[in-house]
Amino acid sequence: MKQRTWPPGPSEGSRFTSLSFSKLHDKEKRSRFSIRAATTTKSISKSASSSSTPPPPPHDAGDFSMLPFDILTKIAAPLSLPNLQAASSVCRSWRDALQPLRESMLLLRWGKRFKHGRGGVKANLDKALDSFLKGAARGSTLAMVDAGLVYWEKGEKEKAVGLYRRAAELGDAVGQCNLGISYLQGQPSDPKEAMKWLKQSAENGYVRAQYQIALCLHQGRVVQTNLLEATKWYLKAAEGGYVRAMYNISLCYSVGEGLPQNRKLARRWMKRAADHGHSKAQFEHGLALFSEGALLKAVMYLELAERGGETGAGHVKEVVHQQLSATSRDHAINQANNWRALPATR
Repeated sequence: MKQRTWPPGPSEGSRFTSLSFSKLHDKEKRSRFSIRAATTTKSISKSASSSSTPPPPPHDAGDFSMLPFDILTKIAAPLSLPNLQAASSVCRSWRDALQPLRESMLLLRWGKRFKHGRGGVKANLDKALDSFLKGAARGSTLAMVDAGLVYWEKGEKEKAVGLYRRAAELGDAVGQCNLGISYLQGQPSDPKEAMKWLKQSAENGYVRAQYQIALCLHQGRVVQTNLLEATKWYLKAAEGGYVRAMYNISLCYSVGEGLPQNRKLARRWMKRAADHGHSKAQFEHGLALFSEGALLKAVMYLELAERGGETGAGHVKEVVHQQLSATSRDHAINQANNWRALPATR
């Protein structure tokens, strides 16, 4: 996949790239929230059964069933299905209270099938939106975000922002990130609100938000340029598996921008980005291998980069081919055919 520059920085030739909003959040990797209440309850029951005279509960011990339903559903709104099931097993009152959210998971699944034409159904954006909205009405922030994405694609951005805000206020990191980017892209933009929501999302561990904050700080977009802070967020996102951040932190190490120059770390991050499928990183890593005389590996990475849209990689590959036998060339291309990108957060 060819990476795009968003938005143009101080120079059109900047190698630091961002992601397109339209493709930013369709397949979301979300934070997993630990549900410990069920384990706690089981532990208490086991301890009590092992003693003939159970000790009285402490005065401040709480009863899970007494938690108000409206608070419980707000807490559970961003949860995925496995965590909802775990929460529902705590007690009967929780199971009953969380029934609408469990229903929303089924609606969410059908919405995704209709949106992408999977599971034996034809793609139908209207049916997908209807399923997402029904899930959102039952309180799921995951469904709110997906419904917002459909509205955004249809050009109904006010409705999209409204759904993102509902999800964001319930603590959904993806909704917070989408809301922040919506404020960045607004006409006029609202830098203060944008950075507020992006920061909340980033602090919740969402790597796309971490990357967007880094890019804003690096390019001086809506905020004052701060290279030190930018590289901090690039590194967080890269360590979290975000491929574009791997590429950008490699460039920062390479030129000593925002942190001390370190060519060894630059090379390491460039290879990681390449191995995770970043076409520009594959091109640059292939060039580095060529300069070192590792011709077979160079051809493989250059071939991958060319397939990813880096036309310059093809010209370099032809130069390398002239130094290889036909058997070696075929072997390198076969390696590229069998290559698979490492899993990454996109």
